[in-house]
Amino acid sequence: MSLPIATALIGNGLASISNTVGGPDLIFLLFSLLIPVLTIWMAIDCALNEPSTGNDKIVWLLIILMVPMFGALSYLLIRRPRRSKISR
Repeated sequence: MSLPIATALIGNGLASISNTVGGPDLIFLLFSLLIPVLTIWMAIDCALNEPSTGNDKIVWLLIILMVPMFGALSYLLIRRPRRSKISR
């Protein structure tokens, strides 16, 4: 393949990809970036702020890391508010 043909093929491919991003693709892209960020954030929060009494910290870390979206959301919505009330 000659250089101009390869450049044209690559250029057209990139142009078609950039033209199709929007609507459902953009929503999918945002969620695919949001889930790992939320999972990492909740795992770090749990590891640093969860009390070490009992097995709560280990259980929550396993839930967050084994079932990323469900585990991170459940920790965010269930455990963090309860932990905040206990520490006050």
